[in-house]
Amino acid sequence: MRTHAGIDARSLAMARAVVAHIDADPRRGGLDRARATCRRWLAQGVAAAAEWARMLDAAPWEEIRRILLDPSEAGRALRQNSPFCGILSPRERWAIYREFAGHDL
Repeated sequence: MRTHAGIDARSLAMARAVVAHIDADPRRGGLDRARATCRRWLAQGVAAAAEWARMLDAAPWEEIRRILLDPSEAGRALRQNSPFCGILSPRERWAIYREFAGHDL
């Protein structure tokens, strides 16, 4: 059975992995990729992209990092529509899915 708590925990684990990738890249290329994703989503009319686009254009990495890892309800809501897709390889993403497969998701 899937629970919101389990899905949120998996989402936070994904965000931690994304943060590790971006932290390891001195160019912070993942931010450019997320900005491009937001532009594409905005062009497609995805309303949730507007908040992320605003943050990605205005906030420094340290603030975006804090937002990605925020365990609060606001952080959980933002992670549900994260433009950081594509940062993790399929292998990394599936490893996280397997890690949580036995959890009560």
